[in-house]
Amino acid sequence: MEVSIIAGGQYPDAVADLLGGLPEWFGIETSVRAYVDAARTLLTVAAVSEGEVVGVCLVRRLTSAALEIELLAVRRDLHRAGIGRRLLERVEVDAREIGVQLLEVKTFGPSGASEEYARTRAFYAALGYLPLEERSDIWGPDNPCLISVKPIS
Repeated sequence: MEVSIIAGGQYPDAVADLLGGLPEWFGIETSVRAYVDAARTLLTVAAVSEGEVVGVCLVRRLTSAALEIELLAVRRDLHRAGIGRRLLERVEVDAREIGVQLLEVKTFGPSGASEEYARTRAFYAALGYLPLEERSDIWGPDNPCLISVKPIS
């Protein structure tokens, strides 16, 4: 399967479809709606195969020096095929071009029990993201938030 990585455009319907197929990661309805809404305006990098969006990365500008990976989702049957890595590599290239020096991502923290998010944290660690801080005041005490960062300068 050939997959193209495309920067630009908005794909809220594709985001809704992707997240609907990944309830272990995206099972909170209000969060899913927020991601779909964000997909209407945030910088988007998409993985497209045969005209279908099979992966998406939403990026939020935090400061002139930092971007946040708001969302990274890849169709379940394409997990571990390198698509998420390719999406983040494109984000890094584009970020460097505009002078960004730091990427941030928030994930479910290690103090919570989740096999899926343990894999997510391992994925980001393998790509050079460093765990900075786990907090319980961002998403609530039952939803620990791990903030990880990656210097890209």
